[in-house]
Parts: sequence; C-alpha cells; structure tokens
Amino acid sequence: MIIIHAEFHINPTKEQAFLEGIRPLVAASRAEEGNISYDLMKDIERESVYTMVEVWRDAASVENHNASEHFSSFVGSAPEYLAAPLDVNIYEGNKVEK
Repeated sequence: MIIIHAEFHINPTKEQAFLEGIRPLVAASRAEEGNISYDLMKDIERESVYTMVEVWRDAASVENHNASEHFSSFVGSAPEYLAAPLDVNIYEGNKVEK
C-alpha cells in the first residue's frame, strides 16, 4: 500500500478557487482503479493549509493516477493557488488488523 501526504499552503486570496479546482480531482481520483482513499484535510491550526491524504493499492496505481488527465490538469493549475512550494511525502505501509 502506498500512502501520500501532499501539503498545500494556499494563498488566502485564492483559497475558494483552490477548493473549487480540487473538487473534480478528488472525485475522479476516488473513482480510479487502485484507489483506497483520497481525502483533502484542512489544518485547524494553520490558516490556508490543506493536506491531501491518498492511499493507493500499489505503485502501479500511483503511476496511473499521475498519468491521468484529471491529475495532470490540476497539477498544471496548482501553482496559481500556492503560497509556498508543494510538500509531498510518500510512504509504504500495510493495514494493521485488530
């Protein structure tokens, strides 16, 4: 399982546009083969900071996602929303059964 945390520091004047622009990415990504979850989280302590938490079945699923039209389209427009460089961390993990 591949887990990705992508932290977005959004220009406060562009926050609403960012949220509108990212909704189609979230919906399309959730529908992809190999996606387990794809959630945008708002930081409650830092204004205009969001983290996309993605969980994928495997590396091939991530590669297919990164090549998708909806991902490429959003990546092309993302810089107009950002107040700082995007910070992406990728992890390998396994679900812990209780």
